[in-house]
Amino acid sequence: MEKDLIEYLAKSLVDDPTQVKVNIVEGEKSTILELRVAEGDIGKVIGKHGRIAKAIRTVLQAAGARTGKHTVLEILD
Repeated sequence: MEKDLIEYLAKSLVDDPTQVKVNIVEGEKSTILELRVAEGDIGKVIGKHGRIAKAIRTVLQAAGARTGKHTVLEILD
């Protein structure tokens, strides 16, 4: 569910939605979502001073609260 949410949000923000890829790395107590976008779209996902990235992480934490696992978003270049 979290993967679909991140894909939807990222595809809504970028110019090239075909380049959006989300990889899930599962751990015992946490889940890491690795987000990759086209090189020119990284700034659109991060935003000024990281505001958009912070907002996406906040939404992700709210969505993952019911699973009881800590969910982390990493934006990779």
